[in-house]
Amino acid sequence: MSSTQPLLQPYRMRDLALANRVVMAPMTRSRARNRELLPTELHAQYYAQRASAGLIISEGVWISPDAVGWHDVPGLFTDEQVAHWKPVTDAVHNAGGVIFAQLWHTGSASHPDFFEGRAPLAPSAVNPGLRAPTATGRKPTVQPLAMSEHDIRRTITDFATAADNALAAGFDGVQLQAGFNYLISQFLNPRTNVRTDDYGGPIENRARFLFEIIEAVGKAVDLRRVGVKAGPAWSERGEFVAGADALADSEYVIGRLNDYDLSHLLLMGMMADPTGGPLQELAGDEMFRHFRKIYQGTVIANVEIDQDRGNALLGADLVDLVAYGQAFIANPDLPARLASHAPLVRPKPELFYGPDAAGYTDYAPLRG
Repeated sequence: MSSTQPLLQPYRMRDLALANRVVMAPMTRSRARNRELLPTELHAQYYAQRASAGLIISEGVWISPDAVGWHDVPGLFTDEQVAHWKPVTDAVHNAGGVIFAQLWHTGSASHPDFFEGRAPLAPSAVNPGLRAPTATGRKPTVQPLAMSEHDIRRTITDFATAADNALAAGFDGVQLQAGFNYLISQFLNPRTNVRTDDYGGPIENRARFLFEIIEAVGKAVDLRRVGVKAGPAWSERGEFVAGADALADSEYVIGRLNDYDLSHLLLMGMMADPTGGPLQELAGDEMFRHFRKIYQGTVIANVEIDQDRGNALLGADLVDLVAYGQAFIANPDLPARLASHAPLVRPKPELFYGPDAAGYTDYAPLRG
């Protein structure tokens, strides 16, 4: 696909050649409607339809039974799950695509419904004040169980095992979900991490969990195939409200990522209006401008980016790749539409988490 648009230029991400700079963002779609949390033929069709992206990052995938916190999401912690992911990655590769698995643990954002009544595990016994998407609707989160050091060590091992499983399943690499309001981010957040041991207190301790995961994963797979989703942008709901140290904490974490030869950093733009808050200076493109000076590797931008803004961010060298979410839901051949400046089909939000092909694999590609 030839175009002068920066979005459609090829890019080399460590040892991987990407056909363009358009990334399919990780998006939960709740199509693993089976007890074993297995991906299905429908998943293979869905991801293969979108293989013209320079890089696909899969929906968040569970690293263990303790990680579950959203209904009907597939896992990567059993041999059967690994075997069922293989046709999915084969379909993407046969269509010329590159796909990473996002490794996910929801921590306190989960709900007892997923654990036969037991509270979920988290850094501390602090209710995050969110709503968990269960099989019977969104329910208020509860006070979780504070993880013991044994729980922490086991979870670090679970991330490494899931990364190894991902490569066995044919994924080209993995991304660690260390953003939004999930487990790793709960360790980083001083509101949800009130531990007094080596994993709590100053940011150096609160970040220990993330960096021990990276080091464990690096023993299982080449770190050039490992990315991290992180940054100061939170939902600004419940206990995930940016405090006075939010920017400095993120600067420390993202700066330390330079110590590892990682694949990429997926950096979220602001997810809520920052006006009047400690992150107001990071509104708009300033998030990417600020952290471009800190992180030395590949940066992927995400959140409310259209075609013009994506090309502008790349043209100004503020980022290297641009991730699109909902645009890829309804436009499986998004790069072709960008190349021809064709209008984009609007997705159907009521079908984002539906049970079948409707709103999942039934969006038509561009014709003519």
